[in-house]
Amino acid sequence: MYVAVKGGETAISNAHRLMANRRRGDRNVPALSVEQIVNQLSLGVDRVMAEGSLYDPELAAMAVRQARGDLIEAIFLLRAYRTTLPRFSNARPIDTNRMRIERRVSATFKDIPGGQLLGPTFDYTHRLIDPSMAGDEAVAHPVKRERPTDESCPRVTDLLDSQGLIEADVPSNDEPGDLTREAIAYPVGREIRLQALTRGDEGFLLALGYSTQRGYGRTHPFVGEIRIGMVDVEVEVPEVGFAVCIGAIRVTECQMVSQFKGSGDSPPRFTRGYGLIFGQSERKAMAMSLVDRAMRADEFNEQRLAPAQDEEFVLEHCDNVQATGFVEHLKLPHYVDFQAELDLLRTLRREAAMASADTPMSEAAE
Repeated sequence: MYVAVKGGETAISNAHRLMANRRRGDRNVPALSVEQIVNQLSLGVDRVMAEGSLYDPELAAMAVRQARGDLIEAIFLLRAYRTTLPRFSNARPIDTNRMRIERRVSATFKDIPGGQLLGPTFDYTHRLIDPSMAGDEAVAHPVKRERPTDESCPRVTDLLDSQGLIEADVPSNDEPGDLTREAIAYPVGREIRLQALTRGDEGFLLALGYSTQRGYGRTHPFVGEIRIGMVDVEVEVPEVGFAVCIGAIRVTECQMVSQFKGSGDSPPRFTRGYGLIFGQSERKAMAMSLVDRAMRADEFNEQRLAPAQDEEFVLEHCDNVQATGFVEHLKLPHYVDFQAELDLLRTLRREAAMASADTPMSEAAE
């Protein structure tokens, strides 16, 4: 229960000024620009865009700066801004087969058509702090792209599908629901689940994905492929009769190859888990694909025994903005609630004391 508090406006105003002062920091140090955040803290910006459901690096960087680096607060800011934007059309599904690839790796096959491209990654770095990070001595050298942009890079899962070794990826012609405009009603379709996982907290999904690997879910995963790059966003324009490209976005796509499943009508074959995230967000995309596969238990007649397989549990608790609001609201005044609990506790203690005083000594001894 919230109660009105009078006389607090001055204190709140002062708190805002103090926060702005702390955000600026030492005036002898140059202020951090939005461009610096976009270019040099890009992975943090990518996470804010992904979980904020809005692809705009500059706005995300502004939110990071305003939130003093608190990414969940920045995500909250970006989502709040998103609600003010008009929605004028649905884009066509992006075609990741036509991605301008910056990074592409597979853990299932060494040699794949189009080859593997390490790209920008921490995977092969020594986890040692580089002293040059203390200053501006670290100069990035331009990297020449050696892969032709028109080279074909079919998905690894498509290669398995061509041999009937993995469940078919059947596209749906139905218009997907919109998690941000419609309340969730269980059970939900896979497209709603994927939307929720895309917006979900990276740490929460990482823990759930990890749990599936440790036996709390039916996954025995292999990374079929992770690819990162730019894809075009196209919108159908009725006036011209064809799709028009309105821009390009960077995305991370993960196809997870998991335990095989068969039936009386079909031989055993691998199953899929899928993740697609704004920006470079490999850890999140992998965790998402693990949880996606775990929540498909009903499709494969598997028992739901683990938290990651529980659709309602996962979707109701993966949103970090909702979780933050529910946890942090405990800081707000709850004076009436607490006084009620305190009065109840004192009453119970008095009753217990009276009952103890009325108990005969002989009964107490027994």
